[in-house]
Amino acid sequence: MKNLMMIVHASLKDDLADKLRTLDVVQGFTFSHVEGHGSQVENDLFLSMRDKVVGYTPRVRVDILLQDEDVAMVLDTVRIDSGNASQGGIYWVTAVEEYGRI
Repeated sequence: MKNLMMIVHASLKDDLADKLRTLDVVQGFTFSHVEGHGSQVENDLFLSMRDKVVGYTPRVRVDILLQDEDVAMVLDTVRIDSGNASQGGIYWVTAVEEYGRI
């Protein structure tokens, strides 16, 4: 089992949720509010005047538990056109050593 984690701009949250809900292999997902701090790129279309003033960009972290074989398909479905990669976000995949309910 794998945990697919993505961090995307907050403006993509609704579209991402819609895409994830169409996938049978996604049983559920979690959104968490996060703030992107760091050097900003002036040509980043998602940087609003607010972002420039407060010094961070509102982002959303998404966690999805998936079977190993389903990760690539989910990424292909949610991946943003590579020409706009700076506008999307980042992801990483980690192994889940144990899973259960409490």
